Amino acid sequence: MTVRPGIRSILHLDLDAFYASVEVLDRPELRGKPVIVGGDERRGVVAAASYEAREFGVHSAMPTATAKRLCPKGIFLPVRMSRYGEMSDAVFAVYRRFSPLVEPLSIDEAFLDVTGCERLFGGAEEVARKIKAAVREETGLTVSAGVAPNKFLAKIASDLGKPDGLTVVPPGGEQDFLDLLPVGKLWGVGKVTEEALLERGIRTIGDLRRSPRETLVRTFGAHGEHLHELARGIDDRPVETEREAKSVGHEDTFDHDLRDRGAMRRELLTLSDRVSSRLRRGGIKGKTVTLKVKYADFVQVTRAITLSDPTDDGGTIYRCALDLLIDTEAGARPVRLLGISVSKLGPAAGARKKDRMEQLGLFGRPGAAKPEPSKPVDPEKREKINRAVDRIREKFGPGGIVPGALPQEKRRGE
Repeated sequence: MTVRPGIRSILHLDLDAFYASVEVLDRPELRGKPVIVGGDERRGVVAAASYEAREFGVHSAMPTATAKRLCPKGIFLPVRMSRYGEMSDAVFAVYRRFSPLVEPLSIDEAFLDVTGCERLFGGAEEVARKIKAAVREETGLTVSAGVAPNKFLAKIASDLGKPDGLTVVPPGGEQDFLDLLPVGKLWGVGKVTEEALLERGIRTIGDLRRSPRETLVRTFGAHGEHLHELARGIDDRPVETEREAKSVGHEDTFDHDLRDRGAMRRELLTLSDRVSSRLRRGGIKGKTVTLKVKYADFVQVTRAITLSDPTDDGGTIYRCALDLLIDTEAGARPVRLLGISVSKLGPAAGARKKDRMEQLGLFGRPGAAKPEPSKPVDPEKREKINRAVDRIREKFGPGGIVPGALPQEKRRGE
């Protein structure tokens, strides 16, 4: 793929059947079998299905009960988010060796801008091949790649090549690539929009491209103009790195509702550790910590606190989360999901050395159950400890060191 002046080189990288692939990696005897990862049959949904399971019609977001009817001999496994997080971190570390411009979309999906990397690694297609090889060699996982002049085209390209594929859309070849594809391949075209387009005889992206812009806007409003541009392969969005992101966070949905606050605190410790590690890896700190709680009945609440100084410290984030948890009904009501995010981000170099979050006043809400106060940790000492932790994880992987308060099974990522 030759890059013309002013043309970007964008990769979309998507790990294949990620959760299921990790399970097969850890248990080689499952290779070639229909592996389905998700919640229990009573109320759970499928989080991932191996390609062998997909042959039976099983797909993600499907109720587990439906998946069992379609694939009664499938191997059903619970979600192990801690383990998947470890593997995701290892894969993203590979990505960042090839470009600093990495935009995570989810735990298993990212955009990379490799424009200008030719002298170091070769053209965009060669970079994609090198990344695929490195991920396979270092983690045992496969990743599908799309290479294109923009994010929209790269995303479609990677989807078409699954599994373990590499699809290239060269500059100038956008229309040849798009025109014959079903209109449902476009971002933003769900079932309702697709049915409306099909009723008007618009079956392919090429049909949509040839439709008058005015007609699309009259029918679909502002969304019609967006579809008009996508059908022409137009997408000017840049790759946004973590530094440019509005927030950094992680969340876990549990196979069984949590009712014990002790279990919730352990989950929050894991989440705080992962968020802080990701902040430091991105060279950023944040001032606002947000706790997300989803109850068993799917009612969702958020609570947030803004610090006087930005932080990337897991202990600080954890203490915030504990304080915010007090202001929810968690425990009185069973919890199916917990999440932590940090926003109001800025470069770590701009943060003050003194982190006022160590003040005990954080826990001082009237009537709230107060944790035992602990001795404040010197901010410089804390940063040295965090850097040491990061170095250990760089050498031995994300599981090389974990918070000591976690139970043994959590430490193993099980």
